Formats: sequence, C-alpha cells, structure tokens
Amino acid sequence: MGCITKHILNESTILGVWKIEEDINTLLNMVVLDTEEKKKYRVFTSTSRKMEFLSVRALLSELLGRDARIVYNKNNKPFLQDGSRFISISHSHKLTSILCSSNERVGIDLECMSSNIGALAFKFLNRKEKITKNPDDRKYHLYIHWCAKESLYKICDKEGINIRKNITIEPFEVKESGEIKGKVQTDKINESFDLFYSRYDNYAIVWTKKNYESE
Repeated sequence: MGCITKHILNESTILGVWKIEEDINTLLNMVVLDTEEKKKYRVFTSTSRKMEFLSVRALLSELLGRDARIVYNKNNKPFLQDGSRFISISHSHKLTSILCSSNERVGIDLECMSSNIGALAFKFLNRKEKITKNPDDRKYHLYIHWCAKESLYKICDKEGINIRKNITIEPFEVKESGEIKGKVQTDKINESFDLFYSRYDNYAIVWTKKNYESE
C-alpha cells in the first residue's frame, strides 16, 4: 500500500505513515541505498526487520525526496545526514511512521495493540495517571499512555529518564483521537508537552512536537 498519510502539520513539520503490504523485492526497488545503508541492511537476519528498514527509507523518500539520508548516533537515535531537520521514527508490525521538522523537536510512537498491555501497566504507569474502567476503552487508553511516554522519551533525547517515575500523562477521557498533556521531570528537565493521539485499525499512534522558542 505504501504511504497512507502525509500530513503537513505546519510549514516546517510533516508526519507520514506507511503501511507495509509490499514484498521485500518491491520495497528494495522503491529505495536507493547508499554504501552505509547497504552494510546495515545486510546485517539484518529477519525478513521483517529488513522490511521495516526499507519501509523507513521508502517513507522518508516520499516525505523529503530520494536524496534524504538517515544516520544514527551512538545511542541509535536517528538524524538526517544533512542536518536539515529533526526526525523521529517508529514502527510496529505493518506500520512505519516518521515525524520530521526543520525547527521543532519531535517525538512519535506507534504500537500494534496486540499484547495484554494491562499485565505490564505497573511498569510504566504512576499514581497520578488514571485509566478508564470501561473494558471497551481500557486497552486503547493504556496504549495511548505507553505511546505518549515513548514519544516524550524520544523528544527529550536524554539518558536516565524513567518512563514511570519521570513522565506523567495528565488524566484524560479517551476518544478515537484527541490532544493530551504530558510532563517530564528529572533533575535536569522540567518540561510540559502537548501530545496528539489517534487510532488506525488496531494501532495506537501518539506524537508531539515543540518549538525551541516556546520553552
């Protein structure tokens, strides 16, 4: 299927989502890998990991053009090779997402809602956070919290953030899509963020962005 959404959030920020329905050869023919990317690609042993890698490059090409290249720092955080934009990447099962901006920090996370996330909630929820008791919405509500915390972890780009202790999502009524607020507090960080969430089929997607001038 390829790119299912290319959403221009403002004049500097773009969000794209790719649904992987192609086979691996089709994806290979859709991208142009440089020498470093070919080396990285050959290391992957699983077909699913190779397809994730290729779908990221295919989506990036769709959003920014075929010359755009991703590089990684020592913590495996992605950057654009030319330094023109901030970038955040997420993939789960058959979906890949990229959020990029020329002047805003960004963070995005998506998850296929397939696991029993309720059994893991104690690992990422704190006492200030509230989850609905409605059984029809509970799973999605938990996934929104998880994706929101991952998005904030990414945008802050700091080691030593504990997702349960240092990140809090303000209570909210769960809907199909909406806006929520989150806070990151550590010895070095004290920031509030607006986050946006939505559901696509059986996926939860949450993203955030913040202009340096607004801090």
